[in-house]
Amino acid sequence: MARLRIRHETFYTYERPVSFATHRLLLRPRDSHAIRVVDAVLTVSPPGETRWIYDALGNSVCCFTPRGSSTALSITSELVIERYPADLADVRVEDPQTATPIVYTPPDRAVLAPFLEPATEDADGDLLRWLRDQVGSPHDPALGFLLRLNQTIHDGFEYQGRDLGAAQEPSHTVKLGAGTCRDFAWLMVEALRRLGYAARFVTGYLYSPAHGEMRGAGATHAWCEVFLPELGWTEFDPTNALAESGDLIPVAIARTPLEAAPIRGSIFGDPGATSLSVHVDVRPTDSLQAAA
Repeated sequence: MARLRIRHETFYTYERPVSFATHRLLLRPRDSHAIRVVDAVLTVSPPGETRWIYDALGNSVCCFTPRGSSTALSITSELVIERYPADLADVRVEDPQTATPIVYTPPDRAVLAPFLEPATEDADGDLLRWLRDQVGSPHDPALGFLLRLNQTIHDGFEYQGRDLGAAQEPSHTVKLGAGTCRDFAWLMVEALRRLGYAARFVTGYLYSPAHGEMRGAGATHAWCEVFLPELGWTEFDPTNALAESGDLIPVAIARTPLEAAPIRGSIFGDPGATSLSVHVDVRPTDSLQAAA
């Protein structure tokens, strides 16, 4: 078990005062056998009404409506969590349905249906051609194939940090040969759906000091979860070639990247020039206490 402190700062500035519609914040993990939230503080400016709900996928959502008008919007989430990772290293999968091709039971398929259907187009077939080159023997265990695909994306694509903008279409990532964490996660999700796997997009945080500076540290991070019989939802981070790692701290799950945006909302009025800065710091609580 690791106890971590997470500070996530988001700061918008506007050239002219604006007013605000309700913003949807996905900043707090939900308690589970893998994560326990010990403390959570949300600081916002301008002040406003906050209301907490669970969405259709069980994500913990804060609905925040700032009052009045302002030339800035500041949202800071501070968390203390306990992370209980499950190691994949010694897992032996005996279920014959966890092989290639993957087979889900009818009850599982009914629940997994939204995560089986691709959500993007591949008009020129670039994604499909790339994916066919990755498929190995039909006797491959599914877990072995997934670990190999996870490593292939890490090794075969250039990482380019990008703070702003939506996730690229997977076919565009294949053509470009480069992207950021959300592009690689979305590529893996949509590729696996085309092979019959249930896969979903995950956003959260990355704890990197244990393994040096990893790609995506210092900001929100994104990766992929795949449902496997006997193993359940299993994490794969193609940006860093991680699988079921305690360094991954999930906050939100979604069918598409847009639905998993950490902060989503709108403003009223003409803001003029707008800027956004985001900073995420994840560290052991002991290190903060030692520095105090």
